[in-house]
Amino acid sequence: MTGTLLNVVTILAGSALGILIGSRFSANIQQSVVTGLGLVTLILGVQNASQSGNILVPLLSLVIGTILGEISDVDGKLKALGAWLQARFANAKGSSESVNAARLRFISGFVTASLVFGIGPLAILGSIQNGIDAADIRLLAIKSTLDFFASIAFASSLGIGVAFSALPIFAIQGSFALVGMLLAESAGAALGADSPLIRELTASGGLILVGLALVLLEVKQPRVANMLPALLVAPLLVLLAALLGVPIYP
Repeated sequence: MTGTLLNVVTILAGSALGILIGSRFSANIQQSVVTGLGLVTLILGVQNASQSGNILVPLLSLVIGTILGEISDVDGKLKALGAWLQARFANAKGSSESVNAARLRFISGFVTASLVFGIGPLAILGSIQNGIDAADIRLLAIKSTLDFFASIAFASSLGIGVAFSALPIFAIQGSFALVGMLLAESAGAALGADSPLIRELTASGGLILVGLALVLLEVKQPRVANMLPALLVAPLLVLLAALLGVPIYP
């Protein structure tokens, strides 16, 4: 958990710096920063999606996961959590229009940063490795550095909601670290960076990041959080194929 705690601290520090800097930016500059972040998120998503050795796995994962997400309304629940945090800890004052704008900005920053920081090979594999070996924080140290600068950029445009993304990041990476701890003695190559399980999990996360990029670029407004169950479906499909003796790679 040491690496995850480091990551949380860097997100909070970067967000604080971003809020300080962002208050000096005009609306046009803030919008341009968001567009730039959208482009970077798009490239990151494509790179992660390309890790798949069989596109059918992330495809099925995304379809099944999105259906499950729509049924359970993950997106609505995540936004509701963001709204509750905003009302509880960062409630704005003023006219109803300004209060509503502040609420939407907080939720946007919270959801966007949670998805960007919580999805990807560094978050997944780094947390698992830290769970297997408490002293191994190399990947999460790299992620923490990247998230520090990313949180500066996000918070400068999307505000304090970015800082609160540290809460789900702690929960997500802590969960993966727990998986690593439970499987420390028997995981072996199954949790290696080149294992089918990690590759297809990373690829599924990459497709979700592409969807998030479309939101940041204002191309489309998919309910990206409803795709998150795909991150559970992908490893289950890989494990099911292994149990049935079906090779997932040609």
